[in-house]
Amino acid sequence: MTVLHERPAGLPASDARGRVAELMGMREQAIAGPGEKATEAQHAKGKLTARERIELLLDLESFHEIEQLRRHRATGFGLETKKPYTDGVVTGWGTVEGRSVFVYAHDFRIFGGALGEAHATKIHKIMDMAIAAGAPLVSLNDGAGARIQEGVSALAGYGGIFQRNTRASGVIPQISVMLGPCAGGAAYSPALTDFVFMVRDTSQMFITGPDVVRAVTGEEITQNGLGGADVHAETSGVCHFAYDDEETCLAEVRYLLSLLPSNNREMPPAATGPDAVGGSGDALLDIVPVDGNRPYDMTKVIEEIVDDGDYLEVHERWARNIVCALARLDGHTVGIVANQPQSLAGVLDIEASEKAARFVQFCDAFSIPIVTLLDVPGFLPGVDQEHGGIIRHGAKLLYAYCNATVPRISLILRKAYGGAYIVMDSQSIGADLTYAWPTNEIAVMGAEGAANVIFRRQIAAAEDPEAMRARMVKEYKAELMHPYYAAERGLVDDVIDPAETRDVLISSLEMLRTKHADLPSRKHGNPPQ
Repeated sequence: MTVLHERPAGLPASDARGRVAELMGMREQAIAGPGEKATEAQHAKGKLTARERIELLLDLESFHEIEQLRRHRATGFGLETKKPYTDGVVTGWGTVEGRSVFVYAHDFRIFGGALGEAHATKIHKIMDMAIAAGAPLVSLNDGAGARIQEGVSALAGYGGIFQRNTRASGVIPQISVMLGPCAGGAAYSPALTDFVFMVRDTSQMFITGPDVVRAVTGEEITQNGLGGADVHAETSGVCHFAYDDEETCLAEVRYLLSLLPSNNREMPPAATGPDAVGGSGDALLDIVPVDGNRPYDMTKVIEEIVDDGDYLEVHERWARNIVCALARLDGHTVGIVANQPQSLAGVLDIEASEKAARFVQFCDAFSIPIVTLLDVPGFLPGVDQEHGGIIRHGAKLLYAYCNATVPRISLILRKAYGGAYIVMDSQSIGADLTYAWPTNEIAVMGAEGAANVIFRRQIAAAEDPEAMRARMVKEYKAELMHPYYAAERGLVDDVIDPAETRDVLISSLEMLRTKHADLPSRKHGNPPQ
């Protein structure tokens, strides 16, 4: 690594032009980094450099770097002879679609992107600036963890980052982009942010690496098998978005930022330009089968409702029995929570409850209206679910909805049974408007199960129990499960033609745009864990 002197020799200190030339030389060194060999090694791994990533993330020539000439002050273990500019992290701000965004990017070419005292101080400063300015913060992570040579000073640097992540939570959007390794305590900063992006094969996250796992448990596993993008996108739920390459990943980060407000005091940006269009509406009549036992793809319903059929699904591959997505309706950002009958019949389970709860909390924090699409047969039964704490996990979703003050509209497409109906933003827990299609069935449970409970004696005493059961099921449906039962009791505001869904949602959200609701005065709630 290049050893840099305080001032390049031969430049007259008293000459202003010489001083400027000296400055330009230092800047060139800082921008170039440790040299072509290190850059080639980075590219050979399929990874871009920190500055190349920032160029892809931000609008052209909008980046303003700060503390470019910062260097560490540590001594020992040879550090005093290696004092590169930037200290392995590039920090600053720029714009995405003309709006300010703050960013820091680890430079793996310098100390492997490891965090030392000066490195951490730069990150602390840019985080403080983002909070003060009320603008999103994006971290481009590609670091080897704490700089071992600096000892506890490096660990304290992580503590400062975690504290600021927490302070910024719900104040500005925080996005972590994993573009390399992230091990040990360093993984907790991304976990504290709103969204985590990962790139397959080149990024990993884990608390203890494969070597430690092998030593402690005897298990053999690769880095990607332990903490790669697909593992965290499908199994752990740590990763919200996973992509094959950095270019696609950073383009999607830009798209996400375009949907979000800069901070919790602003409304999400409205799209301008030609009027957005939805589906024909009539297609909705064919997508959702009337037969409650037949599955269908809920994302097809979402495509027909939202502007241009375009939406960004969060946690697409984790807890697939529920869909959480950001989209636009009439140019305005909305959050969509929807059961997915194509996976586990759309039931709520532990992972689906956690996934939806955090998404609802995010939308509420940043003034994003929530549209909930219901087709839920209940909670997933089973010993594993009960012993795994489905009660407290399901309560997380209930708490999130009850605590949300943003505009909330629920639409019952088909089934809405039992406690799952209540939890999925029913009118009784504070939905502003509740609509239903003529195919809806709102009940404590399905007709077959209800008939078996209510009429068990009659069925058991009948000469033909199966015929009696069928008659009782039909009677129960006619009395308590017809589409207008809830509307007659004021639990549904209107039963609508599916073809009119988009128009109804747009007009309702327009009315609710000025909604104001206050929560009781308190330090904070105590949500179920």
